[in-house]
Amino acid sequence: MTIKETNKKKGRYYTLARVILFFACTLVVHILSSILTENAPERIVEQLLMLSATILTFFLVLLFTRWEKLKPNDVGIVPGKKSASRFSIGFGAGLLMAITQALIVLSFGHFQLKLVPEITMAEIGLPLLLYVLVGSREELVFRSYSLRSLSYSWTPFLALVIMTTIFSLEHLVSGNTWQNAIIGAGTGGILFGLAALKTKGLALPLGLHIAWNFGQWSLGFKGRPGIWEAIVEKGYESQVENIGLAAFIFVMGLAIAGVCIVYKKEKLL
Repeated sequence: MTIKETNKKKGRYYTLARVILFFACTLVVHILSSILTENAPERIVEQLLMLSATILTFFLVLLFTRWEKLKPNDVGIVPGKKSASRFSIGFGAGLLMAITQALIVLSFGHFQLKLVPEITMAEIGLPLLLYVLVGSREELVFRSYSLRSLSYSWTPFLALVIMTTIFSLEHLVSGNTWQNAIIGAGTGGILFGLAALKTKGLALPLGLHIAWNFGQWSLGFKGRPGIWEAIVEKGYESQVENIGLAAFIFVMGLAIAGVCIVYKKEKLL
């Protein structure tokens, strides 16, 4: 192995170490934000927490991007001419995914959606704001500096595998079940990561991410009523859950295939 090859190999591991350090710093930022907002009004405490975490995470991205000797544009955080359209496409696709999953579950019976009576705009707007902030924070953490720097130093495929694994682990540590963390966050991580790599930006994955979470909440698929309440016939909970999981995998698979087809001419690097 030549000196040049040895230095290149060392550089890869330095990048990986910086990405791990970056992720650790984002966790510290999240904890710090939680402490800073713990006395906020209960109705908006989650939104303030995520707002604080998102802003601080953005500055971390800038810091580590400079450390990696990259530019903000290299990690996809600078909006471009196509950003608005890509976000809109992603948002529409994300809502369609959530609706498709619900329709599949409904078609098998023993499950219904009941419109929540007298829901207010504030009761819809606050969850939407929360999912905007959650999506923004997670895209900054997992699909900007970390994913792109690994894709430059290693390969886009390995970068996607590494960041999807970390994405799943964060969801597991946050209290999600193994099933939700590995299958749910795992397939979501592949979709959002692939969208970020193909478009060289965050607009498309951010639109997908926000709309998917908000769509699931709206349809009562987040474990609590949204705009609709999901009602499962007694005795069929396990069956409906399995159908919901299968529908989830189906729509995620379609979305991943869609990104690959629509952006087939775009390279991952």
